[in-house]
Amino acid sequence: MGIQGRSLAVVEATRFRGHDPEYHGYVQLLVGAVIAEAESQGWTVSRLAADDGVDALLTRTETADAIVVMGGEDIAPRFYGGGTGYEGESRHLETADAAQLALVRRAVERETPLLGICRGLQILNVAFGGTLVQHLGEETAHRNHGVPIHEIMASHPVEVEADSRTAELLGSTRVDVQSAHHQAVDAVGSGLRVTGRAADGHIEALEHETAPVIAVQWHPEDPGAPVGQLAALLGHLSLAARIPQATAA
Repeated sequence: MGIQGRSLAVVEATRFRGHDPEYHGYVQLLVGAVIAEAESQGWTVSRLAADDGVDALLTRTETADAIVVMGGEDIAPRFYGGGTGYEGESRHLETADAAQLALVRRAVERETPLLGICRGLQILNVAFGGTLVQHLGEETAHRNHGVPIHEIMASHPVEVEADSRTAELLGSTRVDVQSAHHQAVDAVGSGLRVTGRAADGHIEALEHETAPVIAVQWHPEDPGAPVGQLAALLGHLSLAARIPQATAA
């Protein structure tokens, strides 16, 4: 059988960002691209926000066959032992953080296929005891500074480990990516493996050592990303999903 009718939960931190209409609009573009590609691959997609809390998110994703954790705001530092007041600090959505952390831990426990994108990679790392570099500085290859939101994505290469699921999906050990992050993985969480790095050494891809969970720090769903990159990474979910096999009558 194919994946037709299988359920995919696309989870963002919050659905509405009325305080910043331009950012809100750009997020809609990115989330919409993931949903459209997933539906073209045969998934039945539910778009969910994590800011209703742990219980609500876990209940709404109870029967999901696979999960995507999208990008968004900085994770509240208390979840990884960091301090506030750092340069470039965004608003924090602690209720959403707690819910996504719980969701990722359950996905690993149940071996539910999961793809993390940008913040989604950082959520995965923090969920298993990892920490974050709180600000990469203004002179970074990972984000364009002082530009309108639709120009924020920076292009740079990533070296991917040859024996990783990510390299297998992308068909290469060197990929060009679009990124817009000012934070990055510092200490790596328990059970996670680094599978991609930028030229400056910062971590760009993680995989769980045993569960079908992968994450990238970049945005394959951005309109400027290489053609086919989002489709390839979403393909991880269908490959890893436990799809029942047809039986003979």
